[in-house]
Amino acid sequence: MISVQNLTKRYVDTHAVEDLSLEVKEGEVLGFLGPNGAGKTTTIRMLTGFLRPTSGTARVAGFDVVDDSLEVRRRIGYLPENIPLYPEMRVDEYLRYRAALKRVPRGQRQANVDRAVELCGLREERRRIVGTLSKGFRQRVGLADALVHRPPILILDEPTVGLDPNQIREVRELIRDLGQDHTVLLSTHILPEVEMICGRVAIIHRGRLVAEGTPERLRQQLEGGGRVVVELRGPGVDGAEAGAALEKLEGVASVTARRRAPDCELEVVVAGDGDPREAIFRLAVERGWVLLGLRRDAASLEDIFARLTTEETTDAASAPEPAAPPPAPAEGQPSTGEGGHGAEGGGGEGESAQGRGTAESTSDAGGECGDGGNLGTEGER
Repeated sequence: MISVQNLTKRYVDTHAVEDLSLEVKEGEVLGFLGPNGAGKTTTIRMLTGFLRPTSGTARVAGFDVVDDSLEVRRRIGYLPENIPLYPEMRVDEYLRYRAALKRVPRGQRQANVDRAVELCGLREERRRIVGTLSKGFRQRVGLADALVHRPPILILDEPTVGLDPNQIREVRELIRDLGQDHTVLLSTHILPEVEMICGRVAIIHRGRLVAEGTPERLRQQLEGGGRVVVELRGPGVDGAEAGAALEKLEGVASVTARRRAPDCELEVVVAGDGDPREAIFRLAVERGWVLLGLRRDAASLEDIFARLTTEETTDAASAPEPAAPPPAPAEGQPSTGEGGHGAEGGGGEGESAQGRGTAESTSDAGGECGDGGNLGTEGER
C-alpha cells in the first residue's frame, strides 16, 4: 500500500531524510520509530503530499505522491501530532463539515460520520462542543476526522503524545481495532506501545533507515540467540565454578556472573539460534545444584532502539528537523487548498492549528472542493 524508494528531502546542506526505502503492505500495522530530529515527521509530510521530496519516489495505494497528490490524499486518513480542530464547533457538526471538505457524497455523509463516531467511542460526546472535551477525547475526534471518508490507509503521528496512562490505553486499543481493517503507519516514541500494536517496525536515525523487521527478528540480528539467565543454589556453587561448567555446554558462547551470593545468578549468551536450557537443567541435576530460575532474557525494543540510535559518536548531537517551508503546488494542480487544509484526506492537516485558524473559511473550503460557497452550509446540515 505504501512504497518508498530512495526518498530524500534536503534543506540547503542538511538532509532531513536521505535515501529512505520502505514498504508497508496492505493490512499491516507498521511502527515508524526514531529519536527527535530523525526525519519521521518530514517523511510523513512527504507521504501525505504536504512536502515535495527533493529526490526519490513514494507511492501510496499505487499513486505517486507528487504526480497524483489528490488521489493519494483521498486514500489517506492522517492524524498529525498537533490536531487542528475547531474548538467552537460541536463534534457532530465538525465531522460533517470535514466529510464535506473531503468530498464525501452528500447522501453518505451522515452514515460516514455515524460510523466514525461509533469506531472512536464518541457516541456520548457527539453533541458536545469540541473545546470542552478532554485531550483524550479531542484525540478521538482527530481519529474520527481521519476515518470519516473511509480511507484504506491511516497515518498516525504521535497519536498518544501528552495523554495520561488511561487515555493512552484507550487510544492504543482503538488503534489496535482500526488495524484490523486498515493499513496503519504509526509514528510514536512509546516503544512498549509499538510492541503491543505493531507487527513490524522501521527505525530511522538521522534521516536514514537503520533497521526494519519484526521485534523478534531485530533481536536475533543484534544478539543472535539471545541470553538465558540461570539462578543456582547448592554446595560449592559460585560464579566461577558454575560458569566454567556452563561454558562447556553446546550452544553457549559465554557466561557472566551477575551475582555470586547468597545464590549464584549467571547470564548465558547463546551462540547462534540454539536453546541450551535443557542442557543447563541436566547439568544442574548432575551436579546436585538447586535450579532456582531459568529464563530467556531477550532484549526489549527499547534496548534495540537505544543501540541502533546511539552507535554513532555521542558528542555529535542530532540536528533537529528543519522547519518545513510552505508546500509548492504540484504541476497542473491548483495552488488553492493543496497544502492548506488537506481537503482530500490529510495533506494539509500536518499544519498546526494556528495555520488553520482564521485563514481558513467556509468559502475557501468551497473553492477548494468545487462546490462554491455552499459547501460549508452543506457540511453543517
